[in-house]
This record gives sequence, C-alpha cells and structure tokens, in this order.
Amino acid sequence: MEKHVENIVQWLRDQVNKAGVNGLVVGVSGGLDSAVVAHLIKRAFPDDSLGVLMPIHTKETDLNHAKKVVEGCDISSLTIDLSNTHQTMYDQIKNQLMKNDTFIEQNDQLADANLRARLRMSTLYALATNYNYLVVGTDNAAEWYTGYFTKYGDGGADILPLVDFTKQEVRDMAAYLGVPVEVAQKKPSADLWEGQTDESEMGTTYDKIDAYINGEEISEKDKEVIESLHRRTEHKRNPLPQYKRNK
Repeated sequence: MEKHVENIVQWLRDQVNKAGVNGLVVGVSGGLDSAVVAHLIKRAFPDDSLGVLMPIHTKETDLNHAKKVVEGCDISSLTIDLSNTHQTMYDQIKNQLMKNDTFIEQNDQLADANLRARLRMSTLYALATNYNYLVVGTDNAAEWYTGYFTKYGDGGADILPLVDFTKQEVRDMAAYLGVPVEVAQKKPSADLWEGQTDESEMGTTYDKIDAYINGEEISEKDKEVIESLHRRTEHKRNPLPQYKRNK
C-alpha cells in the first residue's frame, strides 16, 4: 500500500495544481472511506486540507468515530450540524406535498435520505468556495460500479481518489495509514436513516462485489444483484443526456 499511497498523494497534488486552487476538503462521516481520504489529503496538503463533520441526527458513536479520525490524522476540521436545516427543509417540502395531496408515503424515506446527502454536498461546496479548495469524493470501486451513492450528494465531488480500489483494498490502505480499527472494521453505512447499512440495502456484500470486479466466481444470485444495480445506476456514472438539435 505504500506505493499506492505515494501515487495517490502525488495525484492529489497534481489535481490541485491543474485546477489552480489551494487545497482539498472532504466530508468525514466516521466510516472507512472518508477516513482514508482524510489521511490522504492531509498528507498531500498538510496546511491546506480540511475534514468536515456534518451530523444530521447522527448517532453519537459515528460522530465520535469521525472525531477520532480527524484527531488521528491531525487534519484541520469543522463541525457543522445540519440536523435543524434538514428538518426545516424537508418538513416544508413534505407539508406542501401533503397539502396538495401528492405525498407518496413509500418514497418518503429515500427522499429524506437523499436530501441529507445533498445538503452535505452543498455544505462542502460552500466551504470549498470559501477556501478555494476542491471537494474530494470518497467512492470506492464497489460503490462506483453498483451506483451506491446519491447523485449530486456523496457522488457530487470534484475528484475521486479511491474509485479504482476495491473495498478490501481501501481497508488495507486504512491499516497502512493508521485509521482506527473500530472505524476500518465497522459495518459500512451512509448514515441515511436509523439502522441503515450499505450491504442490507444493496442486497449483497462488498466482498462479493469486490470479487465480481476482480473477475472471480460468485453465486448467480449475487451476480444478478450486482449487474442489476450496475444497469439501473448507469445514469449516475455518465454525463447528463444532452439534446442535440438537427442542423
């Protein structure tokens, strides 16, 4: 992992130089991927990197893990609690839908969750503009392939340093970088709702997705789930469809 870390750190510096900005910012959730990115951007820009904690009714355990990460890599940090902002905004949206009798109950949880991710993205970009930084995404190869990210939420970033690495490779990188074990080994969760975990929502495991990406044999059931996720989320990985007029 030493060589991978060295190469990523240099790549991060190159991206900042190309963009003509000052440094890098990442949202730190208390999970594996954002912890690794926080360590990487701190190495790339010791004086111009920022980790941002953005709780939205977040569990105390996850918040403590996020704090442990920023303290462990000694990155500058800010905590911006978006709980009230989210509640106010979603209540207004929901109230109007109910007033118009167009509220769809079965879509409520997902709409609420995606709003959380997009509020965090907006916060990161507001900070990035203030500091003249790039927003660094945390998606790994498994998340990117399956589309397991919110479009214009955690998928809204300027650069993606981990997108070529499987979940296990990110775990290995975390061990090399000194990410706390309780953070590296916890069940992955996007902190979208109480009790939510990535694998229960996807219907398969990161180990199975990693194996599929690496060309290894997995069960037909898991293969179908992964390929279905990939097909349904193609729009997240591609540029926006653009109408071209006939000339």
